[in-house]
Amino acid sequence: MRHHRVLRVISKLLIPFIMLFALYVQFHGDFGPGGGFQAGVIMASAFILYGLIFGLENARRVAPPAVVTKLVAAGVLIYAGTGYMGLFKGANFLDYGALSKDPVAGQHLGILAIEFGVGTTVAAAMITIFFLFAGRDR
Repeated sequence: MRHHRVLRVISKLLIPFIMLFALYVQFHGDFGPGGGFQAGVIMASAFILYGLIFGLENARRVAPPAVVTKLVAAGVLIYAGTGYMGLFKGANFLDYGALSKDPVAGQHLGILAIEFGVGTTVAAAMITIFFLFAGRDR
């Protein structure tokens, strides 16, 4: 991959903007289109682009598979934990209004937490799938 200098330079310039756009989609998801799933796929695309351009071993150093696997579980736990917080406060599962004294603030907090959990799980799952398919010849 050393002979593809243009791709390496352009990807080094684009990857931070791809990640920034993923964060925008993540945290803008409760105000408009977007959210956790879309942000997770966009974030994973930055890592996948890095792996395609700079090699699988470099991508595994940037995102170690052990850490990525833990992020899959952490995202699910964030999602479930947000749901159970409503139960612990005497409301229904995933009733965000119970997360704060002000129901509107609770809705906002709950949606942010749920979308963050979904985004984390989707990004980590997509990176894991890429690592599995890209490394299947080894």
